[in-house]
Amino acid sequence: MAKIDARLRENVHLLGELLGRTIREQHGEEFLRKIELIRKGAKGARQGFADGARLLTETLDSLDEHELLPMTRAFNQFLNLANIAEQYHRMRRRRPDEAPPFEAGVLTDLLQRLLEAGHRGEALARQVSRLDIELVLTAHPTEVARRTLIQKYDAIAEELAARDHSDLSAGELARIEQRLELLIAEAWHTEEIRRSRPTPVDEAKWGFAVIENSLWYALPSVMRQTDAALRRSTGFHLPLEAAPIRFASWMGGDRDGNPNVTAKVTREVLLLARWMAADLYHRDVDELVGALSMQAASDELLARSGSTAEPYRAVLKQLRERLRATRDWAHSALQQELPPSPLVLQDNAELREPLELCYHSLHACGMGVIADGALLDCMRRAATFGLFLVRLDIRQDSSRHAAALAEITDYLGLGHYDEWDEQRRIEFLQAELDNRRPLLPRDFRPSAETAEVLATCAVVAAAPAASLGSYVISMARDASDVLAVQLLLKEAGLRRPMRVVPLFETLDDLNNAGPAIDRLLQLPGYRMRLQGPQEVMIGYSDSAKDAGTTAAAWAQYRAQESLVGLCREHGVELLLFHGRGGTVGRGGGPAHAAILSQPPGSVAGRFRTTEQGEMIRFKFGLPGIAEQNLNLYLAAVLEATLQPPPPPEPAWREAMDRLAQAGVEAYRGIVRDDPRFVDYFRQATPEQELGRLPLGSRPAKRRGGGVESLRAIPWIFAWTQTRLMLPAWLGWGEALQEALAAGERELLQQMRERWPFFSTRIDMLEMVLAKADAEIAERYDERLVAEDMRPLGRQLRDRLSQTVEAVLQLTGQSELLTHSPETLEAFSLRNTYLDPLHLLQAELLARSRQRQNEPESPLEQALLVSVAGIAAGLRNTG
Repeated sequence: MAKIDARLRENVHLLGELLGRTIREQHGEEFLRKIELIRKGAKGARQGFADGARLLTETLDSLDEHELLPMTRAFNQFLNLANIAEQYHRMRRRRPDEAPPFEAGVLTDLLQRLLEAGHRGEALARQVSRLDIELVLTAHPTEVARRTLIQKYDAIAEELAARDHSDLSAGELARIEQRLELLIAEAWHTEEIRRSRPTPVDEAKWGFAVIENSLWYALPSVMRQTDAALRRSTGFHLPLEAAPIRFASWMGGDRDGNPNVTAKVTREVLLLARWMAADLYHRDVDELVGALSMQAASDELLARSGSTAEPYRAVLKQLRERLRATRDWAHSALQQELPPSPLVLQDNAELREPLELCYHSLHACGMGVIADGALLDCMRRAATFGLFLVRLDIRQDSSRHAAALAEITDYLGLGHYDEWDEQRRIEFLQAELDNRRPLLPRDFRPSAETAEVLATCAVVAAAPAASLGSYVISMARDASDVLAVQLLLKEAGLRRPMRVVPLFETLDDLNNAGPAIDRLLQLPGYRMRLQGPQEVMIGYSDSAKDAGTTAAAWAQYRAQESLVGLCREHGVELLLFHGRGGTVGRGGGPAHAAILSQPPGSVAGRFRTTEQGEMIRFKFGLPGIAEQNLNLYLAAVLEATLQPPPPPEPAWREAMDRLAQAGVEAYRGIVRDDPRFVDYFRQATPEQELGRLPLGSRPAKRRGGGVESLRAIPWIFAWTQTRLMLPAWLGWGEALQEALAAGERELLQQMRERWPFFSTRIDMLEMVLAKADAEIAERYDERLVAEDMRPLGRQLRDRLSQTVEAVLQLTGQSELLTHSPETLEAFSLRNTYLDPLHLLQAELLARSRQRQNEPESPLEQALLVSVAGIAAGLRNTG
């Protein structure tokens, strides 16, 4: 087995050693000795040594109750520090004899392959400049680390970078280690768990902080790399106005099942985004004012600056003044309704025009090297982030719109909208959309829920178009769901086009997505209101919870195929919005492979996807890591556009139909049909306790009820904590076994070798199976599950084992991930710290359920810290 890089291991050891010093200082040598005994015991147990398992169990059992919290915190922090070391290792300085990381050369390599395949350089450059990739940051409640700790972790990564030089003196090394020890001590003495649940505004501020601290710096760097790659490969530059990657957000706009997101909150978040954008540009322009002291200028610039010895400074000072006015207005408008003054920037062109004027002048006067420095970076940011930083999406459940219209039609004496069939709804909605008179009389007094829907529409109507993205309709099923939102927005005074996006989430709704959009596009007047691409959102999380990942993945693929075909028939551009989560059970996985596995024609220069929860921090929290991931997105979308995979062969489709049918039957046979399942789930996992963890602003459930009422995130989060990982694999084992028993091994191998969709699914399944651990899950059962429920746990663990066996039979391996020994070694390193946390958590859950503890008690705090630690160790938890 390949070993972890010596430098990574050295950094993990160093950070662990410094944490040990901090713990020793607070809790003494004996407590630190117990930590080491537990670590050694966990390592020995993993290697199959009975002495190791006994040492681990005996040391954990010997802990006093007052030691449970610090012990849990210790292993939590060890895992967080290992994450930091691993994350830094991905973007570390490379030695001259080392190959650069894959991400650094992925676009250059792709451009070369495309040229060799016959694509012309000019056409390639044009395609890159027209790419439309939008990453939508969402505040799903899986980010367990507090913002203050994230800042300390980022500072630790910076010190690792400072240490990564071979010519440092002994004094320099000592100062860096002293700084590391200080930061680790600060992190250790900071509570991991928030005392209160964050508000939607807090979540939005967290998202803005990721932009401010990382993406603001990563984006211009990626654009420089892209421009350089294009220039080397094709001889063409990336146009100044090009913005192949943009960012949107659901934070403060996603009200689906979250009563805390109100119209007032959405307005506040929109203003905060304007304030933050103005402040960031103000800093940039202030630096430019200090730097651009030169005198030579073009006639156009001199006409703007007037008679002055420093024309660039004169023009940029005017822009700085307007940015200051914009920032001050946005801040004041947060407190009260306040019209903007004429100085307030309203259109992105007002921001870009003076910057471009300076840029062209510098080039015209032979100072291109200056123009292409910080000024060009600022222009790239202006093209990408604009005046509004991110475009805010609005999301609401279709039932809320139907309920509002039912109340309105009842008040008007027209009957109950929610009792009408689809045809009658469409006729009513079409007639009202075409009618010039208002629908609502002035004396209409709506209920609180309907008033909130109307107030949200009013905020949308009042906001600048460039500040908003799409209006997403959760649990959409029919054409009327889209028309209903269009009518409510019209009634609120919206007179411009806005993308209203149906989100198809369940298996049945995915299967009906094509017919629903087909009917929509055939409606008279709808195409005129569209004025742009038809956007459709594909739901990964709820479809997987509904049917299992086998059937859900195939339904998502077929829905996209259907939508591509019918939009082509209607002559309408299609934009698919992928609602992917961080885990395999929620459609997650490596973005590069996922994009390249989409159906041919579904990625036509456009790609929109969610980036959620803790994955935002892991993929975009540090500028270097963010650059790598943005490069992957650029290359994958370009490749999927110009070299899409071939359509699946008929035999593959038939095989996938059979796999999906077997998968959904096996999945639902357990989750829906086994009467023991809900009780077992609640006993064996920390699902009930997760509701007490102040993770996000949104409740864990949409409504009262069983598993069907749970959101997809806590559903998967709970299974991840126990390492059974059930949502990600249940159904695949039975499906693959049936196919293998029917003699289809050769066919499945052919699908894996030649069909990116299938190979990507199997690769992600293999990865999650490698993270699953039946022995850990069994320990939870032994401590938490009633005797009469344990047979179900044994049955599920047997199914896990059978799924592993089926995958190994298909891949021809003797062990999971033998083709990726580095990944296996990384899992092994983490398990040394994860195993004690799992055992501690099972014990803490048992004690918590035996007696009622105050939320602030050490026992409850230890339980919540264990959840955070396991989430950190497994990375993609929700």
